[in-house]
Amino acid sequence: MSKKILEIQDVKREFVMGTETVRALKGVSFTVMEGEFVTIMGSSGSGKTTLLNMLGCLDKPTSGHYLLDEVNVTKLSRNELAKVRNTKIGFVFQAYNLLPRTSALENVELPLFYNPAITAHVRKERALKSLDAVKLANRADHTPNQLSGGQQQRVAIARALVNDPVMILADEATGNLDTRTSYEIMAMIQDLNEQGKTIVFVTHEPDIAAFSTRTIVLKDGRVVKDSINENKRSAKAMLEALPVSDDY
Repeated sequence: MSKKILEIQDVKREFVMGTETVRALKGVSFTVMEGEFVTIMGSSGSGKTTLLNMLGCLDKPTSGHYLLDEVNVTKLSRNELAKVRNTKIGFVFQAYNLLPRTSALENVELPLFYNPAITAHVRKERALKSLDAVKLANRADHTPNQLSGGQQQRVAIARALVNDPVMILADEATGNLDTRTSYEIMAMIQDLNEQGKTIVFVTHEPDIAAFSTRTIVLKDGRVVKDSINENKRSAKAMLEALPVSDDY
């Protein structure tokens, strides 16, 4: 039986701005099971970014509970949260967030530097294995400016995988990419999910959400929809259906 990777229980987040209290999240609850691929959607002001920061252990709720891999992270110290971020969550960002003067291999190695038990040899071995998983082992020595946008995002995915996290948390990970490259990245995400990785993917694009198995929609700080995607699309099939163009 699958276990709960993520459990949000009546989470509220309030910010005091001057004399105003902004209620960004108004009692959000949902569960993500191991091996699920969930997209979280919502327009600007829906609470999506606040929830993302919470899921990434970058912020704590004002009230309610967040359990990640059966650990109640709402009770952890700042140092403990940093350890959880590094070991249990693999982050993939819209802007890639790669170090510009550093090779693909060294960028992927970065999360492993925080674990003193890992030797330089093992670090390099694991980083190469991650790059191989995203089909970029032959670009290990290239810096980001020698890579296309899609290749940079694949390096970012390899970096997210290197610590074998319990969850991949992606924030608008196809937002800077053209259609073909977006489908390539989503095909890779679907492959990782089929291999058992739990994916939580934040997006505002319905066509990207259609690649997931389930979609949660936020509006005004509340979950207004949580549904299984009955007609999940295959990114590989969409990629193959694209017309061949001189632009690619």
